[in-house]
Amino acid sequence: MTLTKHIFVTGGVVSSLGKGLTSASIGMLLENRGLRVRMQKLDPYINVDPGTMSPFQHGEVYVLDDGSETDLDLGHYERFTQSPLSRHSNYTTGQIYLRVIERERRGEFLGQTVQVIPHITNEIKRCIDNLSGDDVDVVITEIGGTVGDIESLPFLEAIRQYSLDVGKENCLYIHLTLVPYLKAAAELKTKPTQHSVGLLRQIGIQPDILICRCERELPLSDREKIALFCNVPTKAVIEERDKDFSIYEVPLSLVDHGLDDQIVKRLGLSTKSLEIDAWRNMIHRMRNPVTEVNIAVVGKYASHKDAYKSIYESIDHGGIAHNAQIRVSSIQSEDIEREGPERLLSGYHGILVPGGFGERGTEGKIEAIRYARERQIPFLGICLGMQCAVIEFARNVMGMAGANSTEFDRSTNFPVVCLLDEQQNVTEKGGTMRLGAQRAQLALDSRSYECYGQEQISERHRHRYEFNHQFRKQFEAHGMLIAGTSQNQSLVEIVEVPDHPWFVAVQYHPEFKSKPIAAHPLFAGFVSAAITAKEIIGEAKSMF
Repeated sequence: MTLTKHIFVTGGVVSSLGKGLTSASIGMLLENRGLRVRMQKLDPYINVDPGTMSPFQHGEVYVLDDGSETDLDLGHYERFTQSPLSRHSNYTTGQIYLRVIERERRGEFLGQTVQVIPHITNEIKRCIDNLSGDDVDVVITEIGGTVGDIESLPFLEAIRQYSLDVGKENCLYIHLTLVPYLKAAAELKTKPTQHSVGLLRQIGIQPDILICRCERELPLSDREKIALFCNVPTKAVIEERDKDFSIYEVPLSLVDHGLDDQIVKRLGLSTKSLEIDAWRNMIHRMRNPVTEVNIAVVGKYASHKDAYKSIYESIDHGGIAHNAQIRVSSIQSEDIEREGPERLLSGYHGILVPGGFGERGTEGKIEAIRYARERQIPFLGICLGMQCAVIEFARNVMGMAGANSTEFDRSTNFPVVCLLDEQQNVTEKGGTMRLGAQRAQLALDSRSYECYGQEQISERHRHRYEFNHQFRKQFEAHGMLIAGTSQNQSLVEIVEVPDHPWFVAVQYHPEFKSKPIAAHPLFAGFVSAAITAKEIIGEAKSMF
C-alpha cells in the first residue's frame, strides 16, 4: 500500500493572503502531473459551519453536493481541481469541539480529563485521516487564519504531531507570508516573514517551502536573506507576485518558480511531466477577447465582493467560453429602490439577480427584473433572484397587486412564493435548509434544455422558500414557462419567459458547478445572449 502524502498550508503576517488560491493552484499542478489529490480546509472559528454567518463577515457560503455548507475557499478548490469534495473537506473548531464533547457525554473517554492535548488534537488528526486512502496520493490541508492567532493553535499543534505519526518524509509544510514594499524606504521588507516563520518554529513546525506574496519582484538577495533567517534553501523561497489580470494565472506563476518540482522531489512522488496546455490556452483566450459585454449584478450584498464570489467567477467562465471580456458592475438593490432602474441599469447587455435572505433590497431586485423583462435585456435569476422574478411577473403581468413571498409578507393575498412543506416545523437555523444536490427534469422546449443538452440535471440548492405550486396553472396561462421541476414535479426549479430574448431564473445555484475551462451551461448561455444583445444594439445604432 502506498502511504498518502500530506501537504499543510499555513499563513502568516496578515489574513487574506490567498492560502485558498495557493492551495487550489498546488492541487491543480499535482493533478496535472497525474496524481490523485484531495483538498481540505480547517477553519478556526467556533461556528459549526458558515451557514449562519453574515456574507458581510464571511463572504459566500459554498455548498457541496452532499449538502455541506462550507468556506468559500472550497469554491477555489473545485474551480481549479477535479478533487471530489465532501463534508470531510471542511472542518471548523465548532465541529471539532462538538464531536469531542459528544463523545465525552457518551462516556467514551472513561473518566479522563478531556483536554486540548491530546483529545482535541487527536480529533483534528482524525479529520485529516478521513481523506487518506489507497486511492489518494496527496492530501492538501489548508489551515485557516494566521500563525499567532489563538484560535489556530490546536490545528497547528495537530499538524505538528501529524508528521511524527506518519513520518516526516510523508509531510510537507508550506508557509504563505507577506513581503511588503515600503514606498518611503523604496524597498521590500523581509522582517514580517522572519517573525512569522519564527512563531511557526516556536510551535514546532519548520516550514519546508516559503511562498512570499509581494507587489514587486523579490530579488535574489532578499530571497537569500529570507532563506538564511528562516532555515530553508534559497530555492525554497518562492515569489508569488500580485496578479492584476486574473487569479487563474497563479498556478502558472508557481510553475515558473519550480514549486511543483520541489514538492514532487521532497515527497518522493513518482509522476509524469506537467501538462497544463489547456490552462495556458484558457489564459490566452482571456487575454485576447474578441468582444466585450457589460453585465450588471444586482444584489443586496453588492458592496462586498466575496459575498457573490462564485457568481463573478462563473460570469467570467461564460466569457471565456465565448472569447468575451466581461465588464461586471455590482449594483446595490437598495440603490435601485431609491434611484430607479432606468438610471442605474441603462447600457448593460445582461442583468443577473443572485440569491440572498431577508426583505432588505428585494423591491430593488424586483424593479431590476421588471426592467430586464420589459426592455428585453437578457436576464438570469438565481435562488432569491428566481423568487423575485416570480413575484415581478405576478404583479406586473398577471395583475396580482401585492403578490409576494411569505418570507416578506405573511398576509399577502397572493403568496406566489411560500415556505417549503418540509420546512414548516423547522426551528433551528443551522444546516436545516434544502441543501445539496437535487435532480431536476427539464422541459424539452425550454432554453434551459437548449443550454444543458440533456433532460435530467443535478444542481445544488440552498433555500427554504419555493414557487407556490398552487399558482402554477395561472402563471402558465399568462405565458410563463415552467422549464424545470423536481423529479416528482412537486417543486418548480426553473421558470422562463419564452417571448423574451433570454429570461431564465433558477431556484438552485449553478455558480457552484462552473469551472474556468468548463463554464456552466447557464452562464455560457447567459453570456451568449448578452453578446447577441450587444450586437443587436450595435446594428440598430448603425441604421441611424
